[in-house]
Amino acid sequence: MATTATVKRRAPDPLPGTPWPVPDGQASAFPGCTPVRLTCDEVETFEGRLEYWDGATSTAWVCEAASPYHEEPSETLSELLARIAGVRGAPIKRYGAMDLLARDADGRKRAILQADQSLYLHPGRAALPGASAMEVGVHDFPDVVLEVDHTTDVRRGKLGLYEAWGFPEIWVEVPKKRARRRAAGLTIHLREAEGYRVASESRAFPGWTAVEIHAAMNEPVVSADTCAVLERVGAALGAREGTGPDDDPLLRSQRRQGFERGRLQGRAALVREMLAARGIKVSADFPRGVPGFADLSDGRIVRAAAVCSSEADFRERLRGRKR
Repeated sequence: MATTATVKRRAPDPLPGTPWPVPDGQASAFPGCTPVRLTCDEVETFEGRLEYWDGATSTAWVCEAASPYHEEPSETLSELLARIAGVRGAPIKRYGAMDLLARDADGRKRAILQADQSLYLHPGRAALPGASAMEVGVHDFPDVVLEVDHTTDVRRGKLGLYEAWGFPEIWVEVPKKRARRRAAGLTIHLREAEGYRVASESRAFPGWTAVEIHAAMNEPVVSADTCAVLERVGAALGAREGTGPDDDPLLRSQRRQGFERGRLQGRAALVREMLAARGIKVSADFPRGVPGFADLSDGRIVRAAAVCSSEADFRERLRGRKR
């Protein structure tokens, strides 16, 4: 069984400038959200959905309650990633709507972003988020953060915060359902030395294009075309890391069962042909119930088929009552 090297991933250095900027024109920077005063203590127990909280002004930009149109892409992505992880043969950790926290030099909470989905491709060797949040400088950045723009627009302010904090890859999905004033689609933002650039395919998931990701997240059921894409991406990840489907316990078991079914079907077809060639008729469900048919060696099965005089005689020979 293949293993991957344990190498700690270093988070990218922050871009030059203020590490936790508050966008100009704060209200317009978070369309679809309402500014609400929340102290540091209050934000601890706040149960609503927010885009951003700024500790300097004790202001949270609160969004409307999450709708199925907003939640569906993130949930669908989680299902797609489970399939990729199986083919890859290694887990992908998914944290859903998680707080992303930055502290000031004195350790006080300075700012919070709330992502729609956060993905870690190497949970076994990453410094994973704590019980309440992923903390900048304490935990590794997620390999990918997903933002779903249903009633919001992260390009105004939130994307700049992700860039300044140092997140390596952001996906911005505008769902097909109820897309408002913007074309539906997915945009991939990859962090470079000078900031984010828009890319046609993911860096974390080699070969997975923005067009393919968007199509997969908006299908009512996973299509055959999408399954082929997921298999391709999972195989590419596995090839990069020396893992594969046999490293996934569930797929390994299913592949073993499939192999065994194929072996027995091939054996049954061979024996039927041998008996038919000798003019021996068999029952419709043959070889169901034949003793030892699945467990005895191929040689034992073939020898019995070569000399038996009937189906009943074949069964007797497999029971060991005849030689």
